[in-house]
Amino acid sequence: MYVSKIINKKTGRIFIQIVESYRDVDKMTRHRVIQPLGYVDELEKQYDDPIVFFKLQAKEMTRQKNEEQAAVNISISPASRLQKHDELNGSNRKNLGYAALSSIYHELEIDYFLNNRRRYTKASYNHNAIFKLLVYDRILFPSSKRGAWFQRQRFFEQMDFSLDDVYRSLDFFLTHRDHLLMAIHNKITKLYDRDTTLVYYDVTNYYFEIDREDELRKKGVCKEHRPNPIVQMGLFMDEHGLPITYGLYPGNTNDGTTLIPMMADLSYDFGMKEIIVVADKGMMNGQNISKIRLDHNGYVISYSLRGAAEVFQEYVLDEDGYADWGKDAKYKSRIQPRKIWITDSEGKKKKTTINERQIVFYSQKYADKAKRDREKAVNKARDLVKNPAKYTKASLQGAAKYVSKLHYDEQGQVIKNVGTDIVFDEKKLTEEELLDGYYVIMTNVIGTDKKSPAFKGKSRYTIDGFFQLNRSVPDTDIIAMYKGLWKIEETFKVTKSDLRTRPVYLSQEDHIEAHFLVCFVALTILRVLEYQLGDKYCASNIARSLEKASGTLLEDGYYVFDYYDEVLEGIGKEFGLDFSRKYLKVGEIRKMMGKTKKTE
Repeated sequence: MYVSKIINKKTGRIFIQIVESYRDVDKMTRHRVIQPLGYVDELEKQYDDPIVFFKLQAKEMTRQKNEEQAAVNISISPASRLQKHDELNGSNRKNLGYAALSSIYHELEIDYFLNNRRRYTKASYNHNAIFKLLVYDRILFPSSKRGAWFQRQRFFEQMDFSLDDVYRSLDFFLTHRDHLLMAIHNKITKLYDRDTTLVYYDVTNYYFEIDREDELRKKGVCKEHRPNPIVQMGLFMDEHGLPITYGLYPGNTNDGTTLIPMMADLSYDFGMKEIIVVADKGMMNGQNISKIRLDHNGYVISYSLRGAAEVFQEYVLDEDGYADWGKDAKYKSRIQPRKIWITDSEGKKKKTTINERQIVFYSQKYADKAKRDREKAVNKARDLVKNPAKYTKASLQGAAKYVSKLHYDEQGQVIKNVGTDIVFDEKKLTEEELLDGYYVIMTNVIGTDKKSPAFKGKSRYTIDGFFQLNRSVPDTDIIAMYKGLWKIEETFKVTKSDLRTRPVYLSQEDHIEAHFLVCFVALTILRVLEYQLGDKYCASNIARSLEKASGTLLEDGYYVFDYYDEVLEGIGKEFGLDFSRKYLKVGEIRKMMGKTKKTE
């Protein structure tokens, strides 16, 4: 590499840059600019002799590159034997992929947060080092706290703490949970310009390998149909799929009752006002809708069409008012009052009327899917009419509703000829098929039009109960808002399948809480990484590629790496990490890891 001079013929000014020569595929000499430096007259304000200074720098850059590319001779003796390794003292197999996780971890300044609070403890161990281990291990090698500690030497980090230190640190993490979540949120907001006008909410649960219940772990409706005690978790995320906060509730808690306390956390702890909550219909009972409106917020929810009044179904099926959306989709909307049930201050249930924007959306693709999903149950129901002796009550899930005159004996076996024959209900099938492909969205979110009076700010709450954004909000925007709900459902799958948040084996409630904090931070780092990569790769593929980016220690202080793919290539370009190197010295690895811990 050398310093190249470019002279401006009109002004006489000299521009300098560091340039490298190379040969292309045709063996022709080419030149590429490595680093533009600037005009000499401006650089002289900083350097006595900028040309001499940068010539020395170019020479050093050349030396470093030659050193990195220099061939390495490693002698391999056929007589070499493997050495016994104590797991507590380390292993010759280590992971390099966590360098990308380290970049996000330090970019979010989680280390800064924990180290600041660690100063006020008398602990001899490093809480930040323990938290990093638990987070990195959760993403790459999901295991128990004990398992993470036993395998801690697979990371190029100093981890000289005991297993007891790991368990003792869980109380420390839990103590600072709320402030840590807020610190991460504030950092994401600053770095990625997070807009929390639109937030998504849903609830899932995690089971425990125990039989007895306690205050937190209760038996409830398990999403995975297990009889074990469970814990409910509510999760808020933003429109980019980045987690905001979470809450844990006893396993027998109704999903819908978690929304109001979770929204209180958003309002009081995170300072989020004037938000639009997108949730599934099972989450949005009348009480929740009423509270959202009382707080002058907005909501977007789905509405059960099959359980709706006949007059509403007639409106949906009426072709009048629909606008085409693409080749096989259409939509229409109206502003309409609706009655909802709420509980008053005296605990009495009563109906109240609210104004809503009702959007109906039809998709031929959804209609075809509904027919396919129903086909197995329909075929079983038709076969039941012909061969009732083949079936029991337990084997007819999903199919029984399509037949009438159905009877069972004491053992649950289907009985034929009890007064009348079993009949397939063609009317029931026709009614269901008629509504296939239609979806209804209820919302109080509206936009502005030419007749709307001007106002300041991003949004306002109107006197008739609408959350008005200071822009046009067509029906297609509301549909797109609701469709974003799939991201939170997919996020739960990531926590259960990739991060293996469950089953949970911890028994102390505070340790369980700390476990979910670790899982939440791991999820956030993985999602931020996914977002920085432009959603080119899913979280699952990112985690697995980073896991495989591991190397084995050879003699002479070199590690040989044996895996590289397009995901690692993309991550490397984004973070300035070269995962394509087959051989790396320990010093080079330490330098790479040190780079991930520097924040600007």
